[in-house]
Amino acid sequence: MSDLHDTTTRPAARSDRTVAGAGPMLRRAAAAVPGPLWGLILVCIVFAWASPFFLTTRNFINIFSQVSEIGIMAAGAALVIIIGGIDLSVGAVLAVSLMINAWLYRDFGVPFGVSALAGLAVGAFVGLINGLLSTYGRIQPFVATLATMSACSGIALFVTNGGPITGFPAWFTSLATLRVLGVPLELILLVAVYLGVAFWLRFRPTGRALYAIGGSEEVARLSGIDTQKVKVLVYIIAGTLAALAGLILGARLDSAHPTAGISDLLSVIAVVVIGGASLAGGSGGMLGTFIGLLIIGVLQNGMALLNVSPNLQPVVIGVAIIVAVMLDRRSRH
Repeated sequence: MSDLHDTTTRPAARSDRTVAGAGPMLRRAAAAVPGPLWGLILVCIVFAWASPFFLTTRNFINIFSQVSEIGIMAAGAALVIIIGGIDLSVGAVLAVSLMINAWLYRDFGVPFGVSALAGLAVGAFVGLINGLLSTYGRIQPFVATLATMSACSGIALFVTNGGPITGFPAWFTSLATLRVLGVPLELILLVAVYLGVAFWLRFRPTGRALYAIGGSEEVARLSGIDTQKVKVLVYIIAGTLAALAGLILGARLDSAHPTAGISDLLSVIAVVVIGGASLAGGSGGMLGTFIGLLIIGVLQNGMALLNVSPNLQPVVIGVAIIVAVMLDRRSRH
């Protein structure tokens, strides 16, 4: 009887232990998935149910095309936020770099390749100014970048009296429609930027130093990190990436507008915050930022498919920012 009792109860006991152990395993697996990814999955499910045109290859390509320049600006903005700063000038840098590029090409006959490099140099220079003002100048990054945003917007309007410039070379505008093995060049460039920045953050000492600076700048300085030089470098990268985003936008539109990109500031900040970067600094990464970019892109695309008024779309993005910040505070507590 004792043998019969053992053979009937031991399998049940093992089964109970298996079920009991499965719960923590599932919770650990769910915790390993980035929080923004759950939000992206939920948003995709909602729009897939609401619109039959959402889950199509063409629509997903449209999403990436619509957010490519925002995504490249967001990569630089994420670096600035990781060190505990903020860059309000990225949209204005996009505009002024693109306008300087087009102005040199049209009015001075500068070869377009040279003028494009000049536009990138303008973005890097504005980033340098932002970095110097916020470090050696000891001006709050919010104030410093607000000032350069205003200055860049004014210069973009001044050089052409507020008018657009059209007529870029055909080889340049064709880049907007070029595909490599069926993949748009814009998407390839976007992914290349994120992979490059992610590699720098993960495997290079200066990249890892960003998290130390964002966590505690004084501790980072005492540990031997040249915090001021690293912060200046980060702002230069952010300005250069904003100018690169301007080239992408110019190729797509075949024109340069003095107000181009300025309205994208909200979306850029939303991408970084929704992607999990803390506004207090010290946390964030390219994976979360890329997921945040997809969330913003899917929201904008899905609302357009559902004929939601463009005037209401910033409201939805604003709500998403508030939710992301509240979740960030809860996780920090």
